[in-house]
Amino acid sequence: MENKLSEILEALLLSASRPISIDDMSKVFEDPKPSKDEIRNALNEIDENCTERGIELKRIASGYRLQVKQSLSDYVAKLWEEKPQRFSKATLETLSLIAYKQPITRGEIEEIRGVTVGTQLMRGLMERGWVKIVGQRDVPGRPSLYSTTKEFLDYFGLQHLRELPELPALPDLQSIELELPIEDPELSEESSQTLN
Repeated sequence: MENKLSEILEALLLSASRPISIDDMSKVFEDPKPSKDEIRNALNEIDENCTERGIELKRIASGYRLQVKQSLSDYVAKLWEEKPQRFSKATLETLSLIAYKQPITRGEIEEIRGVTVGTQLMRGLMERGWVKIVGQRDVPGRPSLYSTTKEFLDYFGLQHLRELPELPALPDLQSIELELPIEDPELSEESSQTLN
């Protein structure tokens, strides 16, 4: 049954248009259903069988999926005429701020970015399913709080937010000012007079 279970699960993963959870996998079987441990063992078998193949079993936030190995993606991309979707700098900055600072309000995003965040941009992130409103900040005006979703994690191949890359440490602005050579205005006047 173990081999048959692996075959069934592999077929499910190949035919699915979305990641599949262990609970969803269990639903396709009639009684007696395989246990979650049996399903996990079969998934481990599939994963081991993929080591010498062009695909890999990937566990992400909402379940499992079979995908092309990352190291081979350049070859596969040549088959598709469609260019990967490019995102604007504003979209990427806003999405990054939400991912790293969540929950965050639109006003806080605007304060950090130093520019207004358009309604279309936020609506686009929400329509794509990457961002959702998770509540309101308890301040006057009760602004919406934004967070990322499982779809965001799935799209970027993550299980958890802690898998996001570390942010580089930014220097303190006051220490930068101390390092900059700031000329004394009186000295610059004297040097300009000696040049004349």
